Amino acid sequence: MEQRSLFDKFLIFTTSVHSGTHEMTQDCKPDSITPIQYSILEIIAVSDPMTLSEISDCLRISLPNASREVRKLSERNLIVKKDDLHDKRKQYIQLSEDGAKLMKDTFQCIERKFQWRIEDMSQEELEKLEEAMNILQDRVFYNK
Repeated sequence: MEQRSLFDKFLIFTTSVHSGTHEMTQDCKPDSITPIQYSILEIIAVSDPMTLSEISDCLRISLPNASREVRKLSERNLIVKKDDLHDKRKQYIQLSEDGAKLMKDTFQCIERKFQWRIEDMSQEELEKLEEAMNILQDRVFYNK
């Protein structure tokens, strides 16, 4: 396959991923937090623990904006900050018990929608889907 054609498919695919993610999460995200706060909780839930600069980099928001949103989440008891044992200047941000419950409930809602989308797939298709996701994660969407 020609690389330009593959790139065009990649653009269509990533647009579909964004659209599908929006559809699967729109009724699952809590109304009590902003979209950026949800994004912060989501990345902490899958990458726990994280530093403020890692959150800022991952979400491509400024450090002051990340700090403000993390402070708001902390005030709502959805995250906790833990000092690094070796470097007192460094803090790790984790979900609190309330934050973990919120994200567990949210992920369960998203999982139900995901299961609905794949319920008619054969075992072979499910295996191919898993293989494709592994390849994409390992070769395209990896962290440097």
